[in-house]
Amino acid sequence: MPVSDSTAGPNTVKIPGLVQHYTTTLQERGYGPVATHAYKRAVEHFIAWSAPDSDCVEIGEAPFRRFLDEHLGDCNCAGRPQRGKVTALSALRHLQAILRANGSIPPAPPRFPGFIISELRDYCDFANDVCGLASATLVSRRQWIGRFLTHVFPGGGLDFSRLGPKGIRDFFAAQCQGYQPGSAQVVASSVRSYLRFRALRHANPVEALLAAIPQAARWRLASLPEYLSQEELVRLMSTFELADPQRQRDHAIVRCLVDLGLRSFEVAALRLEDIDWKNATLTVRVGKSHRVDVLPLPVVTGHAIANYLHKARPATESRAVFVRHRAPLDVPVDAGVIRSVVRQASARSGLAGRLHGPHRLRHSAATRMLQGGATLKEIADVLRHRSLDTTAIYAKVDLTRLSAIAQPWPGGAV
Repeated sequence: MPVSDSTAGPNTVKIPGLVQHYTTTLQERGYGPVATHAYKRAVEHFIAWSAPDSDCVEIGEAPFRRFLDEHLGDCNCAGRPQRGKVTALSALRHLQAILRANGSIPPAPPRFPGFIISELRDYCDFANDVCGLASATLVSRRQWIGRFLTHVFPGGGLDFSRLGPKGIRDFFAAQCQGYQPGSAQVVASSVRSYLRFRALRHANPVEALLAAIPQAARWRLASLPEYLSQEELVRLMSTFELADPQRQRDHAIVRCLVDLGLRSFEVAALRLEDIDWKNATLTVRVGKSHRVDVLPLPVVTGHAIANYLHKARPATESRAVFVRHRAPLDVPVDAGVIRSVVRQASARSGLAGRLHGPHRLRHSAATRMLQGGATLKEIADVLRHRSLDTTAIYAKVDLTRLSAIAQPWPGGAV
């Protein structure tokens, strides 16, 4: 295992044994010989450029950037070193992560100062225990609240007596320039939620500052939900080559999105014990609310999952239904993998302009249920909406029923 050189700085490690440890770790994590060899060559190239006459090398963002931006573009090193920027960046990121994991270099510095991290921890505990916010929502709010506190208290300390409406307006002007209304609304609700928490927990006179938070011009139910037609869904599902194990997994993933309207992180969180094959039900334990929901498992969805589990799922001790087929192996997929699966399928089916992510498949599932005669209450139950107001937007795409109540245009057709 490589060791740090304390005489040269905390991010400096000894070169002897470094490349061997790196490649061995990649192989243990399931990386194939081609990827391992490419990453090894990239790391050797970086070491040869960064420390040609030394037995130590500095690991960090600054030397990585110099290597990528200043050297690779004009590289004239002898031999055939790895010069691809994407491969080199990925290789160096893996090197940094491996050295941090074994303690050879310090962990990544915190994104925010200590006093802000402590405040964010208190807020997240409150939002989780009292408000029941989902983990994905907490991640987003933590990021924006941290940026807000860093902006309004640059000198350190949370002195809210120094915070006024101008400071809040300046933050939004700096952060939300060019944002769509929906994105600006996410930032506004994060800051609004934090100020309410602060007023409740610390009895600070900050509630009056809520009026300084700008309102995003976004009218509820003003837009139409975008969805795929039945013909487009058939095109999408026809692109999976079921002879390929990874495509078989991807087919089962997309069936969960199309047939049940699951969110990407809900599909990623499915475990083997969540499927009741005898009663044809699927349990969703991770959602936007802290509750457990049991959904009927359609036959076509069950067949897709069963075929994957029996014929294509790699041997693994993981209890996750869907696992990675590429290194690092023995790891469940995450929401990012789900998004990638949908993007690749949309590109293969020629629907890249219509399908940008998994959420449109959730809209498609709701629209299909509506067109099949389901009521808004039944759709809300399947999608697990806490309020029927959220489901009401799908009434706008039920053209058959809307035409029955449409009134003639005054004065006749023009």
